[in-house]
Amino acid sequence: MASQTVSLLVELTIPAGNVDMFNSIAQQMVAGTQTEPGALAYEWYVSSDGQRCRLLETYRDAAALLVHFKGPVVQQLVPKLAEQVKIDRFEIYGDPGAEVAAMVTGFGTEIFAHRYGLDR
Repeated sequence: MASQTVSLLVELTIPAGNVDMFNSIAQQMVAGTQTEPGALAYEWYVSSDGQRCRLLETYRDAAALLVHFKGPVVQQLVPKLAEQVKIDRFEIYGDPGAEVAAMVTGFGTEIFAHRYGLDR
């Protein structure tokens, strides 16, 4: 059976002068995503120098991802975050659904179809 979960990897560079604003926005994004029942994981990782960041997200399915993309985290907070950081890479793993796929067109997003694996 093919995996229904959808995961995202977003790699960011945080300019030195924007660290405090980045931290504030990222915390708001976590709080907002925490209220979404289909969000299974939403984790920020920052390098030891504080300049590079990875955001790992996992959603129950494409419908849950769509709720996230249409909600306040993506619609209101992502634009604020994008003013503070450089987005280096944005990848989606699994089927995000047609609507989300269309929404990320133009952002250089690469979508990887699930092929093999184990998803419990």
